[in-house]
Amino acid sequence: MVKITDVARRAGVSPSTVSYALSGKRPISDETRRRVEAAVRDLGYRPHTGTRSVAAGMPNVLALAAPLRAGVHVPVVMRLAASVVTTARAHDHDVLLLTQEEAEEGLSRAMDAASADALLLTDVEIDDPRLPRLRATDRPSVLIGLPADPHGLTCVDLDFRAAGEACVDHLAGLGHRTAALVGSPPEVYLRRTAYAHHLMQGFTGAATRHGLTTSVHPGDPDPSTAARFAERLLREHPALTAVVIHNEPLLEPLVHAFQRLGLRIPDDLSVIALCPDDLATTPRVPVTSVSLPAGELGTRAVELALEKLHGTPVPQTTLLPPRLTERASTSRRVPP
Repeated sequence: MVKITDVARRAGVSPSTVSYALSGKRPISDETRRRVEAAVRDLGYRPHTGTRSVAAGMPNVLALAAPLRAGVHVPVVMRLAASVVTTARAHDHDVLLLTQEEAEEGLSRAMDAASADALLLTDVEIDDPRLPRLRATDRPSVLIGLPADPHGLTCVDLDFRAAGEACVDHLAGLGHRTAALVGSPPEVYLRRTAYAHHLMQGFTGAATRHGLTTSVHPGDPDPSTAARFAERLLREHPALTAVVIHNEPLLEPLVHAFQRLGLRIPDDLSVIALCPDDLATTPRVPVTSVSLPAGELGTRAVELALEKLHGTPVPQTTLLPPRLTERASTSRRVPP
């Protein structure tokens, strides 16, 4: 498959110049345009629908691949999708939402669809099987997630490694010495989903740096499991004084379960959550949290896709810094 970079190399120009020459988005000299057109003819290059539709003034469409797989928290995905749609419409684009399992075969269908000018992908895995296909095409794509090897890709995400570090740094600064991470559902870890992997690395790495004793526990998001989960956690870790929860459906039920077991929050147990801000303020004791900026991620992903669509160079990786807001659920640990 001939890519835009092949045309640029043959014409002796940059890929963005090829894009501008084909789309008419910016003025290009007649001589440069002729070189680009000659390279296109010689190589048999067929520009993707985005370039053609920009040139023709037609409405554009972005495809959002957001598979609703086991362990995915749908409300957060829908917040991100709403942000993608809102931002796309502000730029006169529509959005095609793909919620089925979009592995290699499904991704090929999405990329071959005439209606998709650019592709946004969520639920990125550390060794995501979709990446070779994305690297082999010149159709713009943006990953909302960070794989192990982002070379040749465009990625945007919360810096989950830094988020895990921020939680531990906060607890260590309050004098806590034993903490647990209640993480995503087991399926998420089995798929080696990138955000769960990076968060765990940041959490355990910071704990080692501070000399904390920690443990990691995938959490069943079913609220009915919270009581048993809390009992087992305290039985296995009697010295536990702090919990970090990255499992939105389990947050409030687990806080209530700890309280029913007689623990005072934050006097006996400090709690930090990674979740949207409104969820952190729902429990009776507002929870210290690192915000999950689903809306900001959706907006930035669309902006990156549109910049790529028009040939503008973009950074390989954009990581949003974590923002920890201290609330009533964490306090200084008083030695017994």
